[in-house]
Amino acid sequence: MDKHRKYIIAGNWKLNKTAGESVELAETVEKELDGQTAVEVVLCPPFTSLDAVATVVEDSPIKLGAQNMHPAANGAYTGEISAEMLRYFYAAYVILGHSERREYFKETDAFINEKVLAAFAANLRPILCVGESLEQREAGETISVVDAQTRGGLVNVSDKDAESLVVAYEPVWAIGTGKTATPEMAQEVHAAIREILVDLFGDEIAQKIRIQYGGSMKPGNAKELLSQPDIDGGLIGGAALDAKSFSEIIQAALSLEEEQ
Repeated sequence: MDKHRKYIIAGNWKLNKTAGESVELAETVEKELDGQTAVEVVLCPPFTSLDAVATVVEDSPIKLGAQNMHPAANGAYTGEISAEMLRYFYAAYVILGHSERREYFKETDAFINEKVLAAFAANLRPILCVGESLEQREAGETISVVDAQTRGGLVNVSDKDAESLVVAYEPVWAIGTGKTATPEMAQEVHAAIREILVDLFGDEIAQKIRIQYGGSMKPGNAKELLSQPDIDGGLIGGAALDAKSFSEIIQAALSLEEEQ
C-alpha cells in the first residue's frame, strides 16, 4: 500500500480545556510522540488556548490549528477572529465548515467558501469539513450532499492553493455518537470526494490532497479506517481530549507508514 500522501491526524478539542488544561494536554501529547515526523500531527485548541499551546509545540514537529475564523481581515465583527490573528500564533491550519458550525450557526457553503479563500490568502491551510446527516444518508443523498458541500466550499480556489488543502469527511450521524461508518462505507465516500477533486483540479493535484475521516475515529478502529486507499488521516474529536488515545491513533498511522 503506497498512497504517497503523508497521514495527517488532527485533534479538534472543540469547546473544551482552559488554557492551563490545554498546556497540560499538549505537553503530554508532545511527550508521547517523542519527536516523530512520519505522521503530521495538528492540535486545534479553543481560541483562548492558542497562545499557550503555540508555546508548547513551537520547538516540536506538532502543528497548531484553529477551529474556525471569520473571512474578514478586520472590522465590526464582535467576537470573531481573523486569519491574521491566527497567523500571529503561527497557526498552520484552520478547521472550516465543521458540521457543528453548519448546524448550530447556520453557516452556508458560500460563507464557508469565503473563509477558505481568506485562509489561503493568509497562508493558512484549510481543513474543509463535509458530510451528511443521518436523514440524508437514509434518503440516499450522501454523495450529492458531499458533492455540493465540496464544490461550494472550493469555488475560485486555485490549483496551486488546492495542493495544500485538507478535506475532512465527517458523517454527521457518527460525530460524538460512538457510531462509526464501516471502513468500506467511509472509503466509498472518500473515493467520491477524490473524484470531485479530480473534476475540480485534475488528477495530479487531486492525488496530493489529503482526505481525513472525522466520525468517531478511535484507537480500536483507526488502523482499519486508515488502511483504506483514500483515507489519509483523521479529524479526531472526543479521542483527542485524552493524550493516550490520541497518541494510539497516531501510532496506528505510524504502523501503516512503516508497512508502505
